[in-house]
Amino acid sequence: MSARPDESLAHIPGPWTHRSVHAGNGMFHVVEAGDGPLVLLLHGFPQFWWTWRHQLESLAAAGYRAVAVDLRGYGASDKPPRGYDLPSLAGSMAGLVRALGETSAVVVGHDWGGLVAWTMGATDPKVVRRLVIVSAAHPLRLRQAIIGSPFGQLKASGHMLGYQLPWIPERRLTKDGAAQVGRLLDAWSGPGGLEEDVAATYRGAFSIPTVAHCALEYHRWFVRSQLRPDGMRYRRLVRTELEMPVLQLHGSLDTCVLPRTAQGSSRYVAAPYRWRLFEGVGHFPHEEQPEQFDAELLGWLGDPEPDR
Repeated sequence: MSARPDESLAHIPGPWTHRSVHAGNGMFHVVEAGDGPLVLLLHGFPQFWWTWRHQLESLAAAGYRAVAVDLRGYGASDKPPRGYDLPSLAGSMAGLVRALGETSAVVVGHDWGGLVAWTMGATDPKVVRRLVIVSAAHPLRLRQAIIGSPFGQLKASGHMLGYQLPWIPERRLTKDGAAQVGRLLDAWSGPGGLEEDVAATYRGAFSIPTVAHCALEYHRWFVRSQLRPDGMRYRRLVRTELEMPVLQLHGSLDTCVLPRTAQGSSRYVAAPYRWRLFEGVGHFPHEEQPEQFDAELLGWLGDPEPDR
């Protein structure tokens, strides 16, 4: 890890290309592989585009144009002072699809990227051809579970409440080479966990100046908006039943978003819906069991009429 981490840490070489794309009043760092129908990959916390390194290769090999993006505030994307509310984030990602020269995409979202993906499905349905949700409950289902399950999802989301304090959480997360990021990845993954060098890559990227602050702004908006008019408007927006096919993938040992919390999301989907639970896997199924994950994803994407 370099003495002073900078955005070059997000430019990891591989069988893909890096570029910057302007969308939604900002610049986003995207990583592309393959040609064909667009699959947009949205990462979660505390990661960045590189969480999709396996899928960039497998999707490209299967005839898709895979694009992984650093969400606003992460990696080598813009880090503005505001714009970390889910409607703004979803609008920017819909704009990114159009900036990539497409009218619609399959949107795959993990963790916070999953919340952004759910939101896109409700607010920009024409842009979302199909939706793949990984380790993320529908935003209304997550809210309901946090409120209604004090010893379940509320306890699992304790970190989110802790992040409401100003500046202290940022300092804790970035201290000692972002050691706490490594501890979170370890706590949320299954028995094998993520390899030490993988965790070190995430710790490095999280140490890029202002990334920690931007990442925590997502959590702050989600909690604080619950009692504000913008939160009420958002909840009305995402109450819409989704009309595009949805595949929801989850690890049975996920301690961050509990499987029973995520499973209640199907009520917000009117279209064909498929739920798959990966046994013995934690919060990062696409990294913990990439072969099994990719088989499930590609099988569903290749199915012209996914089951209900």
